[in-house]
Amino acid sequence: MMSDINLPLILLAALIASASPGPATLAIAGTSMNSGRPFGLALAAGITTGSLMWSVTAALGLGVIMLANAWAFEVIRYLGACYLLFLAFKSARSALTPGALTTRRVSTPTLKAAYGKGLALHLTNPKAILFFGSLFGVGIPPGSSPLALAIVISAIGLQSFLVFHGYAFLFSSPPMMAGYAKLRRWFEAVFAVAFGAAGFKILTARLD
Repeated sequence: MMSDINLPLILLAALIASASPGPATLAIAGTSMNSGRPFGLALAAGITTGSLMWSVTAALGLGVIMLANAWAFEVIRYLGACYLLFLAFKSARSALTPGALTTRRVSTPTLKAAYGKGLALHLTNPKAILFFGSLFGVGIPPGSSPLALAIVISAIGLQSFLVFHGYAFLFSSPPMMAGYAKLRRWFEAVFAVAFGAAGFKILTARLD
């Protein structure tokens, strides 16, 4: 029953995880400022979809099974690290390339590509497995009804939608895009360092 589930506490934990600075928020910020609101929203939709998929996976207990099989978790960990390092490389290349913003909007050519980028970013994030696994393992009592699980999944999904899409609206606002246009190379340098640091951290982390 829902009386046994502290939904506000679960949502607070999920809010802190989704709203805090990280690869997802960096990707949304960069795409929104560089390519515009439609692309930022598409990327946010991909990240939200990935979050929902991991949430459902954890609710079904598949996250525990994956964590018990170290090889599956390691595959995702290395894929995630390599993808973040790839994003770092692209940002670094953009930072080192002179030119106006209008000549550099080629990193996200289609809305479908932006959505796929967001989805890949979240599905290859090993921290998402750990977060949702612990969230459902600790925050939801064993034997909770399917309805209770559905309510929690829906609530987290809605909150993630609002947070990620809210970031897309924020960073695609005219002042943010104007600032990015003036300081594009500096922004891209920051993104390169942040993506690289995140990828290196995941690559070298000892996750038990």
